[in-house]
Amino acid sequence: MPKTAMELNDVKKTIGNKEVIKGLSFEIHKGEVFGFIGPNGAGKTTTIRMMVGLMGLSDGDVRILGESIKSAYKKAIREVGAIVENPEMYPFMTGKQNLKHYARMMPGVSHNRIEEVIKLVGLEQAINEKAGKYSLGMRQRLGIAQALLQKPSVLILDEPTNGLDPAGIREIRQYIRKLAEEEDVAVIISSHLLSEIEQMCDRIGLIKNGEMIAIQDVNAATEETSESDIQMEVTPTKHAVEVLKNEFNLHATTDNATLNIRAERETIPKIIQAFVTHDIQVYQVTMTKSTLEDKFFDLIGENTIE
Repeated sequence: MPKTAMELNDVKKTIGNKEVIKGLSFEIHKGEVFGFIGPNGAGKTTTIRMMVGLMGLSDGDVRILGESIKSAYKKAIREVGAIVENPEMYPFMTGKQNLKHYARMMPGVSHNRIEEVIKLVGLEQAINEKAGKYSLGMRQRLGIAQALLQKPSVLILDEPTNGLDPAGIREIRQYIRKLAEEEDVAVIISSHLLSEIEQMCDRIGLIKNGEMIAIQDVNAATEETSESDIQMEVTPTKHAVEVLKNEFNLHATTDNATLNIRAERETIPKIIQAFVTHDIQVYQVTMTKSTLEDKFFDLIGENTIE
């Protein structure tokens, strides 16, 4: 059984007369990357702020390695590293000077640990340059290094790839996976880039109107249905539509010489065989895999993402 790093138990938040977080309960395991996604105003940022103690809970509890942030805040929060917004650093200091400065605020961070995190995030070459000269991706990595100094069990990153170019996004994605696997850290990522969540995370939690409406493995999110969207370029199309209806009870739409159908993958060879038997020419078959984005919109029922 995976070890629980963080657990939310019936967490609620009321602002004024409005309940914005309505009883969230879920857990995040050590060594996994957990994606936290939802549409505008769903409550992601509010939840993250409560996780790290920047905002009080109206009800419920957050436990980090079993310690409550309500009754043992200092002990619990010691296990958390976080970048809730853009990482802040002193531009006139080198990367290493920044890390040494932050390390002085944390008990028990050794020189060896500073060297470890520098290597872990791949900043060995640039660590003695002034942080003001860093690219956005390098600043993000320095921020992650800072958040890792005290060896947290939970790392919370709010939009870690925001503003990065494709190379920077890939870089940060690789380091986040490395952290989870090599440091056994539970990484929680809030993001609106669904393609990145799909490539980076083990599980996703979808929040809407302050409620968690689904938690599932990323692979299960895109593979739980055995049906696929299939495009087949055939001629004559009219005859092919009739064969699909009569022999497979499948409805097809046509676009010039292309048939659009939804069927199980295992059915494709049988369809092709039937077409050949009926003298229907098959020129091309394309299968579209359902993406996390498709699943997201199925569950959220909206087209707005924060």
